[in-house]
Amino acid sequence: MLTDSHCHLDRINLDAFDGDMSNMLAAAQEQGVGQFLCVCIDLEHFEDVHSIAASDERVWCSVGVHPTSNEGKDPEVDDLLQLADSEQVIAIGETGLDYFHMQRDEVEWQRERFRRHIRAAVELQKPLIIHTRSANEDTIKILQEEGAERAGGIMHCFAEDWDTASKALDLGFYISFSGIITFKNAEELRIVLKQVPDEALLVETDAPYLAPVPHRGKMNHPAYVRHVAEKMAEVRESSLDDIAGLTTGNFNRLFKLS
Repeated sequence: MLTDSHCHLDRINLDAFDGDMSNMLAAAQEQGVGQFLCVCIDLEHFEDVHSIAASDERVWCSVGVHPTSNEGKDPEVDDLLQLADSEQVIAIGETGLDYFHMQRDEVEWQRERFRRHIRAAVELQKPLIIHTRSANEDTIKILQEEGAERAGGIMHCFAEDWDTASKALDLGFYISFSGIITFKNAEELRIVLKQVPDEALLVETDAPYLAPVPHRGKMNHPAYVRHVAEKMAEVRESSLDDIAGLTTGNFNRLFKLS
């Protein structure tokens, strides 16, 4: 069984599935995808995310505010602690740093927001979901300074270099790969993929974004995690069954799921 360790089910256009979330999840199940982590990116839509997880035992969710989200509520630690008090909420995030999209005056509040998420995760003992773009050095530095290894977590949609991956691994974080690894220009990332230890490997779609080849440019959805896993198997000279068992086992271990 495959696990989509990072998707935004609340943001997928369901028109292709007759407007029905259960049809979309059934399509994923047909491709061997049986578990889903629906990731929150702002507090204004947390209830939507949480209700999806609460309505289906195959789905879990997170609570957090994406580093580029600057129009909604900026959470305090107590906000995150309160919202995360649910069996369905198994992670804190998506959080981190994104300097690619950043305005000049956003540096400090991005960093401070990131620190609040880490502090909540450590207190709750729930893993973090980390987004980093054009901010490798500061992302690792803040994780180290805040003792993020006490919570652990995932470097999601990983597209950085081996040095960043290695430092994250030293903190006990897992490395999750998305459809980017199927892109023609992602050869350096595929080299990183080959080096990540078996016990730290995860797979995701980041749906509805970043659809893998052969669906690049179209809306992504969880069934397509199979394409990502197939590419992982090819790069690592393994089999799809091995990648599925490995990544699902890692996901269940990280989140203490049976």
